[in-house]
Amino acid sequence: MFPASWPDRIRALTSGELVPAVPRRAATVLLLRDTDGGGPAVHLLRRRASMAFAGGAYAYPGGGVDPRDERPVGWAGPSLDAWAAALGTTSAVAQAVVCAAVRETFEESGVLLAGPDAETVVADITGADWEADRAALAAHDLAFADFLARRDLVLRSDLLGPWARWITPEFEERRYDTWFFLATLPAGQRTRDVSGEADHTVWLRPAEAAAGYDRGEMSMLPPTITTLRDLTPYASAADALAAAAHRDLTPVLARAALDADGGVVLTWPGHDEFTRFIPGSAGRLPGQDPDPDPAQGPDGATHAEPNGDAR
Repeated sequence: MFPASWPDRIRALTSGELVPAVPRRAATVLLLRDTDGGGPAVHLLRRRASMAFAGGAYAYPGGGVDPRDERPVGWAGPSLDAWAAALGTTSAVAQAVVCAAVRETFEESGVLLAGPDAETVVADITGADWEADRAALAAHDLAFADFLARRDLVLRSDLLGPWARWITPEFEERRYDTWFFLATLPAGQRTRDVSGEADHTVWLRPAEAAAGYDRGEMSMLPPTITTLRDLTPYASAADALAAAAHRDLTPVLARAALDADGGVVLTWPGHDEFTRFIPGSAGRLPGQDPDPDPAQGPDGATHAEPNGDAR
């Protein structure tokens, strides 16, 4: 069902009584690998059922920007100015967001998009010393810039492709401005189940994951299912990454309005499938489920836990 606080917060927002929280910047990565026909597969994590929000929902590795992500790092790929133009922000913010994307992917899946130079990527990062660094990053005991410098690595920003941008609705207490990226699993590396927030990981073709969502077998938030469906036309990871250069990164942000009976209408521009109605005093619309599952699509938010893990 909808969170109990939503209707009152939405009504307070529409009346001007609620001042929206400023969204925190975040990044998440859709890791891809090619399969034998049928298009690329994408790496998904299933959030633990005990999580306060969207427990049991499938998501991508990702999380909030750490202030230390703004520190200078060894950089390969498009310039910061080019990234700023692509992401619709400043060069400083672009660096922090890209660093967060790479850092969070390493923290939550054990995959590192970095290498000794602009042409290579580290191949084997499964040793105990790498795991110690990954754990230190996840615990915020180690800055990503210091990690890269100590290992004499450069961040391979050219391995990322910007895919989408979603902002948590203004009526939410905790808000995130999240950029979604694509990346191909580097040769020699493999994903590992290292996220403390996940109880299961899986590689699925986008169409397979979307079918699981449609059957009610896989719970996902709107940004997850939307970005998955957007991948279905592509025959390979390379094709999808090439398409990323032409993606529209206009932020997706829900709109809320009150009807004459005090009901709340939620809409997401360009995503009519997520339109929902929260009944007011006059009851619900004919045929409308009064208590839809938010993890099956009504909220459109990129949610996060208190540590900033956004999807």
